[in-house]
Parts: sequence; C-alpha cells; structure tokens
Amino acid sequence: MTQAIAPRARTLVLLFLAALAALLLGAGPAAAHAALTGSDPAQGTVVDTAPTQVSLTFSEKVATTDGSLRVLDPKGKRVDTGKPANVSGTTYAVQLHAGLPDGTYTVTYQVVSEDSHPVSGAYTFSIGAPSRTSVAVSGQEVGGGVVGGLYGFGRYLSYAGYIVLVGGAAFVLACWPRGTSVRAVQRLVVSGWLALTAATLFLLLLRGSYTGSGKVADVFDLNLLGDVLQTKTGAALVSRLLLLAAAALFIAVLFGAYDKRDDEEKRDLTFGLAIGGTVVAAGLAASWAMAEHASTGLQPGIAMPVDVLHLFAVATWLGGLATLLVALYRAPADQPVEATAVRRFSTVAFGSVVALVATGTYQSWRQLGSWSAFTDTRYGQLLLVKIGLVALLVGVASISRRWTGRLAGTGAAGARASVAGGVGAGVGVGAGKTASAGSGSAGAGAGKSAGTGAGKKQGAGKQGTGRQGAGKQGAAEEPGDAGTGAVGTERAAQLARQRAAEDAARQKRLRDADPHRFGLRRSVLAEAAVAVVLLAVTTALTSTEPGRTEQDAKAATAASSSSSSSGTGSSSGALTLDMPFDAGGTNGKGVVSVDLDPARTGGNEMHVYVTRPNGRAFDVPEVKVALTLESKGIGPLPVAPDHVTTGHWSASGVQIPLAGEWKIAVTVRTSDIDQVTVSKNAQIG
Repeated sequence: MTQAIAPRARTLVLLFLAALAALLLGAGPAAAHAALTGSDPAQGTVVDTAPTQVSLTFSEKVATTDGSLRVLDPKGKRVDTGKPANVSGTTYAVQLHAGLPDGTYTVTYQVVSEDSHPVSGAYTFSIGAPSRTSVAVSGQEVGGGVVGGLYGFGRYLSYAGYIVLVGGAAFVLACWPRGTSVRAVQRLVVSGWLALTAATLFLLLLRGSYTGSGKVADVFDLNLLGDVLQTKTGAALVSRLLLLAAAALFIAVLFGAYDKRDDEEKRDLTFGLAIGGTVVAAGLAASWAMAEHASTGLQPGIAMPVDVLHLFAVATWLGGLATLLVALYRAPADQPVEATAVRRFSTVAFGSVVALVATGTYQSWRQLGSWSAFTDTRYGQLLLVKIGLVALLVGVASISRRWTGRLAGTGAAGARASVAGGVGAGVGVGAGKTASAGSGSAGAGAGKSAGTGAGKKQGAGKQGTGRQGAGKQGAAEEPGDAGTGAVGTERAAQLARQRAAEDAARQKRLRDADPHRFGLRRSVLAEAAVAVVLLAVTTALTSTEPGRTEQDAKAATAASSSSSSSGTGSSSGALTLDMPFDAGGTNGKGVVSVDLDPARTGGNEMHVYVTRPNGRAFDVPEVKVALTLESKGIGPLPVAPDHVTTGHWSASGVQIPLAGEWKIAVTVRTSDIDQVTVSKNAQIG
C-alpha cells in the first residue's frame, strides 16, 4: 500500500507545481504599487503657452534616474533638461527648454516605487493646438517579459525557501527533537536554505534589468549591479545574504552538536537555539518588510513588524506542515514521528493560524481601505481567493487534528509493539555477529542457524545457497581453511543485513497498516497541496497594486479628466470649481479646486485639490467644506474630506438633498493661526 501511495504523492505534487507554473506565467507583468495620481499639464489638456516644467504626482515616493521622466516633441526629440527633481512630497518635475513650438508632446516615465516595484507609463498634452506625433506610447510594460517572469519565479522560490527553512527548524525544535537525526528532515531544511540563498542571488542579478531595460543581456551588467546595491531593495537583499550565513551556522549546530546530545542535554540547548533561530528568522522576514509595501503607505511603523509576524507565522505553519509530511512518508521505520510530536505541532499550527488571522485583518484594512475594493480591484479579488484557500486549509487541518487524536489513542500500544520488534531485531543481529566470528565450519553453521531464525523455508534456501557458494570457491569443508572462513564471515554478514532489511520492512508494513496514521498522511498531503497554491496566490498579491492605491488612482484620473472644463458641467454632470485663496503668512496663497461628481441630488463623490499659484500640489494642515442652499434654508452641511496624497483630499457619499443653487464654501487652514474661507455658487441637480 505504501509503495502505491508514494508515487501518488509525487504525482499530486507535480500536478500542483504545474498548475503553479501556469498561474505564474499567466500573471503577466507585475502591477506597480505606486500610481500616477496627478500631472501638470494634465493628460489630454491643451495649454495656451508653453510650460516651463512638467510635474508628476504619485501615490507614494519613487526612485528616479536621468531618464526616468522624459518629454518628447512631435518628432520624438527630447525637450527636457535632464534628471527630474523631487519638488514636494511625492511630486517630481523636470524642466523644459524655453520657446517650445505648438503641437502635441509626449510625457513618458519609468520609476521604481518605494515598495520596490517598477512603474511606467505615458500620456500626451498639447501646446496651442493638437498635432500629429511620431511617438508611440504603447509597448511592453516595465517588469514584464522574460526577465519579469524570471523575477517572479525568484520571488516565489525565495518565499518557499524561507518557509521550508524556518518551518522545518521550528518543527524539529518545538515538536520533534528526535527528528534532527532523520536524514530526510535534514535534507528538507538544508534544501530550504539553499533555495533561499540561490533565489536571493538570482534576484540581486535580475534586479537592474527588471527595473530598467528588461533585457536578458543586462542581467550580468556590473554597472547595473552597482546601482542596485545603492538602492533600498539591494540593501535588503544583501542583508538577507548576511543573515543566511548566520542561518547556515544555526543549521550546522542543529543537525550536528545538538543531534549528538542526549535528551537531557538537548533540553538545555533548545532554549538557546530557539532564541537564536527566532532572531535570524525575524531578521530574514524583515528583509522583505523593509523593502516592500509594508515600508510605505499608512502606518509603516506598525505595518513592518506586523508583516514580519505574518511571514513568520506562515513559515511556522506551512513549513512545519511540509516537514511533517516528509516525516510521515520518508522517516525510517525505526524512527517514526511520534503521536506526541504531531499533537504538539497541532497546537503550534493553531497559534500560527490565530496570528495569521490577526495580522491578515490589519493588512487587508491597510491595503484595501474599503469594502468595495474586495470586488472592484485585482488585489481585492486575489485576497478573496487567498481567504478562501486559508479557510480550506483550516478545514483540512481540522481533519488532521481528528486523526492526530485517534493516533494518540493508539500510541501506547504502538510504542510497545515497536519496542518488542526492536528487541527481536537486536537478538537476530547479535546471533549473526556471533556466528560470523567462527571458522569455516562454524560460519556455515551460523548461516544455517541464522536462516532458521529468519524462517524455516527461507533459512533452508539460504543454507543451500551458502553451500553452493562454498562449492564455487573450491574450498572443501576442511577445518582451518582460511578461504572457507572468509566466505563464512562474508555470508553471515550478508544474512545479517538481509534480516535487518526484512525486519525494517516488516516494521514499516505494520506502521503503514495503522489506519489512523494512514488517514493522517492523506490529510497532511492534502494540506500541503493546498499550501502550494496558497503560496502562489500570496506571491501574486505581493506583486499586485493594493486596492487602496488603485482606487485613488482611478479617482485622480477621473478628476483630472474633468478639470479641463473648470466651472462648467461636463457630459457626465461633474462639476469643478476653482477658488484662489490668501490666508496670509508663509505658504498662505494658492488655489483650492472642488470636484463634485455627478453633481446632482443624492450621493456624490467629492475631491478637493490644493495647489500653489504655480500649479504645484502642496499640503495644508486642514481642509473643510460646507454646502448651503440659502433659498431653502438648508445648511450649512459640513463635509470633512480625508487626506489621500499630497494636495488631495476626498469624501464619498456626499448627500445633496435638493436641486438648486448651492453655495460651496471651503475653509483652508495653512498654519496654526492662519486660515481663510472662500466660496462659490453652483447649480446642482
């Protein structure tokens, strides 16, 4: 039965790996985590005079190079002066040459977001009047192609290696200390270390091409590698390699000095190894948190340790599950995983699930921001799939817990049987050793006796074979013949090895015949299969634009498209009002713009933008809006918009109860003591 199960397990694993490869290859280019939320000039606008600069505002800080922001004239010639500069917050601008002629200009950008993902795009604006342009803005997205696919595979491999390394070591230390002597477990943990190390080096080489040209030939460009080492992501990858050196020392101690100690000494060393291993595991997890989306956006000071805890809990659960699966299928018959070890892991896994639920809830709130983002964004949709897989995994785990309870109930009887079998095996081996020490005739006798011990029919066969072997050597049964003595010794040792193998196979058959252990193996195999797909979805999530960012970008795009018709209603009914203000003091002057969509009775979306007189977005301490319908004596109705990004506030569900000419008043506070209220009337509904 066991021989039939092992190929079946390998087949299932191969099938899931094939499905995983299809998922990764079909995912396409990684979506960026930073989004363009504003530009000046805006997309598609026609300006009367040539601007002196082009500025872009992103949802988070980005890294730029000399060619990150380019402006091309209708013939495709660059008209910008060089590397863009960070003018304020998340706004970046590049200066333009003076005296630009009329026509359509193309703005292209390729930057790296603060959470390590490349961002690219293009749009056009016109001076004077639109014209034909030879610039093609379509093309392969940054982060895609062969290099993008390889980079995505490297990310998956690094996560898998971390999970196997940390989870396997945690399983051995916390649940099954005797597992340090099991070769299959040793190979699994070492394989996790090798996978994580290789993936880290792989990502370090690919990084320059992944965020730049996307060409395979640039992978081994040392200049690009030098540039990568100066970035936050490069520093995180190098830190991970240094921590992996410490992890190698930990593995050497765990499967070396620790394994050779007796149970009492192991208990003394366990605490020290657990502390050291936890520090290394947390440091490795932090190498992801410090370079990816946890390090930017809302509450990074909280998000980073939460992300470390989340990844550590995933590794403890899924890595321990992989180790348990290997122990159930590959552990020697004389070193089976005990029911107590499985029961301990069940407790550890339950604690990991609790930690995952708590940290995952916080991460979901932080990355989505609204319930609608679950269904309206790709990040939310993938998150729903992940939640479903976690629920399925917990359901299968509950079945494993039931099998664990049943296995524990038969554990004592199984242990007694194992001890009895071990004593029998010891007696057989001892007899073989005694027999092998005799002369030629004594050796033959020992072979006969040993054969009888193994089974009469089998022993007779063995004895006959022994006589034939002696005959072939040409040594008659003469006492004192050195050749005959050597043949007898070799034959006795061979018989002893055969008896040991038969005894191990018999113990393995007895172990596998246990229905409770067989049921546990099947349920753990099912858990591991679901975990493979869960890890693929999690990797895709880390490469997908968060729902909160995606929705903010959509809102900014909609506001930008309606801003060209300032003070008038567009075809969709949207309304935009521009109101200059002067609150006095430093930075007291500017323009506040209010966008109301669809500008009719019922719920409306409101966006408020604050810019300097030169058009650059900037933040002020507070913005408040009040709506008044004086003809009906309604209002003022207060609106407190939420801050979205630099110079941008928004509020959803703004209710307009009646149609009429509404007064829209905006209070802008520019300092602790300076504020001003400006207003305009507009027909709504």
